[in-house]
Amino acid sequence: MRIKPVTASHQMRRVAVLEDDVDQANRASEWIRMHGHECDVFHRPVDFQRAFRKTSYDVITLDWNMPDMTGFEILEWIRKSLVSDVPVIFITARQSESDIVSALQAGADDFLAKPIRQFELLARIGALARRAQPEADIREYGRYIFDTINRQVTVGGEPVRLTEKEYDLALFLFRNRGRVLSRQHLLASVWGTSAELNTRTVDTHVSRLRRKLKLPATDKWQLNSIYQHGYRLEERTITPKVVSNRTRPVDDQRRVEQV
Repeated sequence: MRIKPVTASHQMRRVAVLEDDVDQANRASEWIRMHGHECDVFHRPVDFQRAFRKTSYDVITLDWNMPDMTGFEILEWIRKSLVSDVPVIFITARQSESDIVSALQAGADDFLAKPIRQFELLARIGALARRAQPEADIREYGRYIFDTINRQVTVGGEPVRLTEKEYDLALFLFRNRGRVLSRQHLLASVWGTSAELNTRTVDTHVSRLRRKLKLPATDKWQLNSIYQHGYRLEERTITPKVVSNRTRPVDDQRRVEQV
């Protein structure tokens, strides 16, 4: 059975495979790449941690037993990082119910027992990625509304004219709000793996989006640069100011005294 070629409806994902068995890691990564995704393979936790600080992933597959660290320790480290919501699939030879429950309670999103099967792995990666980024015709993020059918965006009810790539980048940032996204991840997801572009392209488009979407002017949303990494779109919680008699303007205090 051959894997279907990538179509327009197929969204490329960035997958990290953390597996100390070289043969199994190579086999899994080959399946993932054949399906049109990008895949980085790591045989040591320290190498994965180094890469994870500089780039971002849509799904991570994690072996239970690793040199220097256990799968649980790696998962705990991931969940405490800036990208704590990235979906994680535990892959292990352990198959008891207690092991599955332990993995899920530790923060894993799914569990696969070895030997892994090609199409089950690909289906679970796709399902987790879709769950993290569900599709909809209209997507609302406060005053920002995206019409994904007509590829239009409005801010506070006013339409904003964006280029094709500006729209794709804006929607991708809002879909991944709260996550740190590396420039390489943005290039691959928005421009495609075949695009021969440098990271300066991302910076230029982000600068335009800040201006067109009025992101610097709002207290609710902020598109922040993460040093030596990429960008993060954050939705801030605004704490209302409490006004007491002590902080009331002088004119108001006089008005109260006259009454």
